[in-house]
Amino acid sequence: MGVLPPLRQAALLLDLDGTLIDIAPTPDAVVVPDDLPNVLRALRQLLGDAVAVVTGRPVETVDRLLGDAVFAVAGEHGGAIRHAPGQPLERPPGPTPPETLIAEARRLTAAHPGALFEPKSRGFSLHYRAVPSAGEALRERLTQLLAGNDELELLPGNMIWEVRPLGVDKGTAVTGLMDRAPFRGRLPVFIGDDVTDQDGIAAAAAMGGVGLWVPDDFGSAAAVRAWLRGIAEKGDWPN
Repeated sequence: MGVLPPLRQAALLLDLDGTLIDIAPTPDAVVVPDDLPNVLRALRQLLGDAVAVVTGRPVETVDRLLGDAVFAVAGEHGGAIRHAPGQPLERPPGPTPPETLIAEARRLTAAHPGALFEPKSRGFSLHYRAVPSAGEALRERLTQLLAGNDELELLPGNMIWEVRPLGVDKGTAVTGLMDRAPFRGRLPVFIGDDVTDQDGIAAAAAMGGVGLWVPDDFGSAAAVRAWLRGIAEKGDWPN
């Protein structure tokens, strides 16, 4: 684990699935531990509200799962940011997938029973946790469908293939969040577990903060939650 800034100078930017909550067989099956919202609220008090979720999920999903527990939310890998409770979503300019691509992706999903299509405003995800053997076939077909498209990219996730706009990622989300109060002037501590979180980790480090990688620094989402609980109880970083 890297050297953490003094707690009162830090901002917490947290991935959701695999970091704050355990990964479930399907996106809708995740369970939010009963004490997690209150832990996040306590962290907001300690950090002057500088607590955000940065996720590939839509902002609306984070609201449904966590309510008002965090101050800001960056969803869809930075494709949508709400900088404060009650504020409208901001979306950086960028392309959306053509309807023909979405239709082909839906047909591809249907051809592999157990795979799930997750629509997003600027892209989509194909989940194959229930059918791991389909992962390579999904990748090959998505690669073919995106051939020649210089606006969208295909990224691997945790049993997911993500199609998203080029130039929008969790690194740009971290930068955008840290440019506004109450995050401005603090040092980001970003925690993530998946390939798409590496952009957020790199951005936090580039800004003088720290990026923490769940597999190496914690081992599990449960360990992340225990670490955050310790901060909320102690009022400082755990030893």
